[in-house]
Amino acid sequence: MGRQVHEHATGVQRVNTALYALSAQGLTLARRIAARLPADVYAPERLAGQDALPFSSIHDLMAETFARYPRHVFIGAAGIAVRAIAPHLRGKAQDPAVAVLDQAARFAVSLVSGHLGGANALARELAELTGAVAVITTGTDVSGVPAVDELARARGMAMDNLPAAKAVSVALLEGRPVQVFDPEGRLLDGDDCGGLFVATAPADWDPGAPGVWCHWKAGGPTGGRTGGQFAATFRVYPRCLCLGLGSRKNVPEMEILAHIATVFAQQGLCPQSVAAVGTASIKRDDPGLCAAAAALGPEVVYYEPEALAAVASAGQSETVKRRTGTGSVSEAAALLLAGGGELVSPKSKTGRVTCAVALRAQGSMH
Repeated sequence: MGRQVHEHATGVQRVNTALYALSAQGLTLARRIAARLPADVYAPERLAGQDALPFSSIHDLMAETFARYPRHVFIGAAGIAVRAIAPHLRGKAQDPAVAVLDQAARFAVSLVSGHLGGANALARELAELTGAVAVITTGTDVSGVPAVDELARARGMAMDNLPAAKAVSVALLEGRPVQVFDPEGRLLDGDDCGGLFVATAPADWDPGAPGVWCHWKAGGPTGGRTGGQFAATFRVYPRCLCLGLGSRKNVPEMEILAHIATVFAQQGLCPQSVAAVGTASIKRDDPGLCAAAAALGPEVVYYEPEALAAVASAGQSETVKRRTGTGSVSEAAALLLAGGGELVSPKSKTGRVTCAVALRAQGSMH
């Protein structure tokens, strides 16, 4: 198979953790952590050296950094951390992860955004790095029941109607059954939570009861209707659709996106479930296609012609072969991304755009 080039739509990965040392002992610990975990270290002006960024006021610093980093670690007292972040908290769906580690590295406390932001995972990571005890206080973790929003985040899934995740957690904590539509087991992996997760067919779905709906097909409950018919249904979109794209030269981004939207609507597919977008390496400098691909998927993959040509099951076109060096772009790219999956939408084309969609099999590693 030929060479393939991967590019993530989000660009170059940046440092995503800020460590705030509040004392000399805390700074020593921060340096130790930063040696094993890519992070920016902040310290008071009187302590900061060449390896730490100085600050004069932790409260002023938070106004600059709170929205900049997805993860924050305070090394010091929890009370200081609480007062520093309090003016900047907006809600569990928006807040970054915040954890506190005492300067002796005895306890790593998940403070804010334990599930969605990943503070619980951050506390466990700090515990592993330092030997501290991870302190997790979220109800589902304490009770040993799964937190569906954390499961979805850990699996890289898109989510809708986040308030319903709380309704699901409350029901589980109270021992009440929760209806589930996850026929492929992409979210729960067959775990029925001791019988509390009840597999429920769409025809039997109770729109007023707590539920979890996980699928890549459109239809069923529409999340986000707080106070509406499906207010208690937490909707999850597994990222398992692989989109192959082709186009003539310099086709505008919006024309490409319009065709894809039409195909997804006709085939009943959820755009939130797109895992990756693939196309030919010859399109790497095509601004319209590159912009459309970046807008659609978390990952964009550019395949060399020989890699695309090796996909025997893809439909072939002599016209495409003359232009690109391979007889198939969209179907071949989709199937390569799916890693052994199958086409759920064969090549569909306008005069200037082609797209195909393949389903990545459950458990498939790409």
